[in-house]
Amino acid sequence: MTRATPAGGERIYLATARAGDAEMREKVARHRRMRGAGWQTVEEPLDPGPALAAVGKECAVLFDCATMWLSNHLLAGSDLVEAEAGLMAALAGCPAPVVVVSNEVGLSVVPENALARRFQIAQGRLNQKLAERAGLVVNVIAGLPHLLKGSLP
Repeated sequence: MTRATPAGGERIYLATARAGDAEMREKVARHRRMRGAGWQTVEEPLDPGPALAAVGKECAVLFDCATMWLSNHLLAGSDLVEAEAGLMAALAGCPAPVVVVSNEVGLSVVPENALARRFQIAQGRLNQKLAERAGLVVNVIAGLPHLLKGSLP
C-alpha cells in the first residue's frame, strides 16, 4: 500500500467487516495491530460511497474487503445489482487511488446450500466487474503475487 500512497498522503483503511462475535472482534483487533500506526480506519459494512467521496486525492485507500461487503449485502437481503452499481460508481468517483481486496471463492467445491451457491456466483461476478474496471489486478496465492492485468509499479 505504501507504493500507492503519494509522499505525505494519508492511508485510509476502509473496513467492511462486522465484529458481531468474540472471534471476529479478535480478528479485527489483530488486523489493526498488523497495520500499525499511520492508518485511519473507516468502518463501512454496506455503503462505502460517502467515505470514498470524502477522501482527498493525496490519500490512498485500502478497501478490505469486497467479499465481506458482498456477504453483508447478501445477508441483509439487499438488491445486489443496485448495491454493485453503487459500489462501482463510488470507486470510479473516488479522487484517490483505491486498492480493493477481494477473495476468489470459485476455486473451491460447489457449495451444498442455495445461499452459499448464490454467494459464490455473486462473488465471481463482482470480481469480474472489479477487474474489468481496474488498471492493475494481482492474484495473491500463498503470499506470492501473480499479475493478471496491468503492470506492477
